Amino acid sequence: MQSSAMTTKGQVTIPVAIRKKFALQAGMKVSFSVQDNTIVIQPVPHRVEDVFGLVSAENSVSLDEMELIIRNRGRR
Repeated sequence: MQSSAMTTKGQVTIPVAIRKKFALQAGMKVSFSVQDNTIVIQPVPHRVEDVFGLVSAENSVSLDEMELIIRNRGRR
């Protein structure tokens, strides 16, 4: 069993072996739950909805323009 000390803000460090096993990286979310008398920490699965708005483009195209580009893609 691995342990970690809690800070005055209630923060704990997840031991490196556990972070590696579950591929946890900085910025990833984890959930907390209680089962009987045990605290359970689990990685929160990534959802496509979580990344909406993270990337912006200088040039954008409409859906109609995208469809036209896709249709014409094979006609070179």
